[in-house]
Amino acid sequence: MDLLSENKPNNSELCSVLDKLISSWESEVVEFKEAGKDYDKNKIGQYFSAISNESNLKGLQHGWLVFGVRNKDRVIVGSDYRNNKGLDALKQEISMGTTGGISFIEIYEAYPMVDGEKKRVILFQIPAATTATPTGWYDHFYGRNGESLGALSVNEIDRIRGQEKKDWSKQIVPGAEIKHLDKNAINLARDNYKKKMNKPYISEEVDHMSDEQFLTKLKLVIDGKITNAAMLLLGNEDYDYLFKTVPEAAWRVYDSKNDVSDYEIFKIPYITLSERLFGKIRNLTYRYMPNQLTLFPTETKQYDMWLLRELLNNCIAHSEYTYGGRIYLNEFEDRIILTNPGSFLPGKIEPVLNPGYNPPFYRNQLLAETMVKLNMIDSQSTGIRRVFRIQKERYFPLPDYDLSNRQQVKVCIYGRILDENYSQILFKNPDFDLETVFLIDCVQKGIRIDKSAVKYLRKLKVIEGKVPNIFLSATISETIGEKDQYVKNKAFDDQYYKDLIVKYLEQYGSAKKKDIRTLLWDKLPEIMEDKQKEDKVRNLLSSMRKKGIITTTSKNQQKSSWVLVDKTIQDK
Repeated sequence: MDLLSENKPNNSELCSVLDKLISSWESEVVEFKEAGKDYDKNKIGQYFSAISNESNLKGLQHGWLVFGVRNKDRVIVGSDYRNNKGLDALKQEISMGTTGGISFIEIYEAYPMVDGEKKRVILFQIPAATTATPTGWYDHFYGRNGESLGALSVNEIDRIRGQEKKDWSKQIVPGAEIKHLDKNAINLARDNYKKKMNKPYISEEVDHMSDEQFLTKLKLVIDGKITNAAMLLLGNEDYDYLFKTVPEAAWRVYDSKNDVSDYEIFKIPYITLSERLFGKIRNLTYRYMPNQLTLFPTETKQYDMWLLRELLNNCIAHSEYTYGGRIYLNEFEDRIILTNPGSFLPGKIEPVLNPGYNPPFYRNQLLAETMVKLNMIDSQSTGIRRVFRIQKERYFPLPDYDLSNRQQVKVCIYGRILDENYSQILFKNPDFDLETVFLIDCVQKGIRIDKSAVKYLRKLKVIEGKVPNIFLSATISETIGEKDQYVKNKAFDDQYYKDLIVKYLEQYGSAKKKDIRTLLWDKLPEIMEDKQKEDKVRNLLSSMRKKGIITTTSKNQQKSSWVLVDKTIQDK
């Protein structure tokens, strides 16, 4: 079963995969461990490196590390290793030590029944090493010899490094001819090319070329043969069977309950895909107040169409077509999510936002170059930065890139304001650079940022609060009429809480800890989590006891109460 589809597999499907792994998979690309409550993270990293490299050498897309199965006899015993939150954190922890920052494609939890008892089994899906790049764990390359874990041999390292990065888009489509292309698509390509070049002599030259000559000039036809790029962009959909895996795109619209209410499948030619897809989108008028000084709201469309076109065409340019997956445009009431098969080659989005960024290489070099020439995407490596800048200038949230699945790229474009505070900051500070706005955007979405970033934003006076619960500063909140929420988020001075405790004890004589907790709970900042509130109450009581203000009536915590220390004793 293929677990790389967009929909998450159910438990029955996962148990089926587990059965196949136990019964028939090769030992070099799957490893079973009992892994009770804990397992050495460094060992996980070593197995990640080994299984990734062996999967590459065997021409597989992925391999597996399985917790909850005894290795020697493949008996399912179950595992208590980490909960959901801990497994998500493990993805990031592993990426810190691997070559290129790669991590698990996905981590699945299966619950097979064994002798009438449900057992928890964890399946770690590990991607094959990237072409020509062995996967290391903290600069050491691991491999397998049967079931043994060890160093990857020099010969195997050389085999991986010697692999040729093949350009799928430049490869020839067997049996395809000029007659299998769409004439209207070719004419559109001619027009787009002439507009992009914007030189009269080039336009005249193109007008005198035959279709084959023009496509040869673009390198879409090589020695009279049709490339994948030519067939993808300009092919007649009646002949899409000539592809080894047929490329498709899908539009799906979701209602308020997140159920699919309509959908449509789109085929080649992809040169017209954006126009066909965008004809389906409900790009409604959106009204919002960018600041509190204006009397009338700003009106705009939910989505900037240049932005959507750039991102969709990026999906076309950078998809991994050998996977056979679809490009999806999922339309919700307040956002659009685009997905395409294939990894995000930079690894993460932050480097792409830096001025002067150059990608390491392109998955479909010919296709990307042609799409630039046909004015379908911006000049290479600058399009995404411009996409972010457009959202910034609209005071809208920045796009979210979900790269947790290494074999799928998912980007979310917001069609509404998430937090007026964020929009107000951008309105008042138009000179903030994109990197700064990216950090502010993370704060509004509750995404944690590192200490240096927090320090930087404090210096700009746009955040307040203790890590991890940072929020907008008072100066910002006052300008946008959210003083009430600011007060709820901001903690009172400790003395305020201590005075409340003293007044309570003066009135009632004593109090259980739960009484103190009830007294203070609603007065603590809303932004605090329950555990933080519990810690705060405990620290206040401890501080007051150390200062001789209060004490307990018994050493037995369950029976004791808090009381004020006798003032006569204090005076003595």
